[in-house]
Amino acid sequence: MATSNPSSVLLIYTGGTIGMNRNPRTGALEPFDFEHLLQNVPELRQFDTRIDTYQFSPPIDSSDMTPARWTELSHCIADHYEQYDGFVVLHGTDTMAYTASALSYMLENLTKPVVFTGSQLPIGQLRTDGKENLITAVEIAAAKDDEGHALVPEVGIYFGGHLLRGNRTTKQSAEEFNAFESFNYPHLVEAGVNISYHRERILQPDFSRPMTPHFRLDNNVIIFSLFPGIREDLIRHIIHTPNLKAIVMRTFGSGNAPQSPWLLNALKEGTRHGKVIVNISQCMQGAVEMSRYDCGYHLQQAGVVSGYDQTVESAVTKLMFLQSHYPDDPDTVRQLMTKSLRGEITLP
Repeated sequence: MATSNPSSVLLIYTGGTIGMNRNPRTGALEPFDFEHLLQNVPELRQFDTRIDTYQFSPPIDSSDMTPARWTELSHCIADHYEQYDGFVVLHGTDTMAYTASALSYMLENLTKPVVFTGSQLPIGQLRTDGKENLITAVEIAAAKDDEGHALVPEVGIYFGGHLLRGNRTTKQSAEEFNAFESFNYPHLVEAGVNISYHRERILQPDFSRPMTPHFRLDNNVIIFSLFPGIREDLIRHIIHTPNLKAIVMRTFGSGNAPQSPWLLNALKEGTRHGKVIVNISQCMQGAVEMSRYDCGYHLQQAGVVSGYDQTVESAVTKLMFLQSHYPDDPDTVRQLMTKSLRGEITLP
């Protein structure tokens, strides 16, 4: 149960559909002023919660999101951490899962909620999903237990009646209001007539220790997907790209790849030259099991490490985070990619 003590929440607006307005001349959606957004949700005044606001200037389309913006967001939360009980980040849906994943690594020992949300329709439109998403996200961010601790002390994405772990989430639909899903981890919170918190699924930090923010990321990483007919010259070109440190390789099924000698040799060369190559399945659900089939065994022999059931968004941002902390130590990066740092993978 949440306590009756008033809470405080910082509402951070980065941009996205939720705060957009339609240009009468072009018909295109454009970022609008934050005050316009708040005027459309007068229900926020009914909360027994202090809600303050912070706006990215200018607000951006989430397709323009960058690691520099993630650092800005991490600084914003760190600078205001002692002043608020929780944080709600309004963000465009296209890259929300990347940003939530990045922040989960950048905010170590998080003891307060950081809830991302947004909408599929602008908040000023009659059928908008933005109002419910925003109102419930604020309620979750403000919720505490009887000891005064946050009920959800982790980075999450609230959308369509569910709170999902941020680094477990993928955008699954550009059309439906239920835009996000966490295919390999159950929902943390269900919001219907009542809000149900699944405490056994929620990360529990050490509340006696402070949160440690991190601000460095190394984006010398690339993602590529295997497909029948993929060309040797293109793969070798990627692997030998100057300054590239890591590759997220999206494989078939449970982590399988063609057993072509040229591919295995190219992957071995990459590993030998210090590249970290992580195996992530192209399937939305399930995990990489490199010992299941012979082709997976050969990938292991080539130095490829398993990403288990991580999302692509989680794997690529985790690599950025680890590379910034271990810039000349690919062996440590490989080792930590197979460990769960923030609840991002299920270990066998």
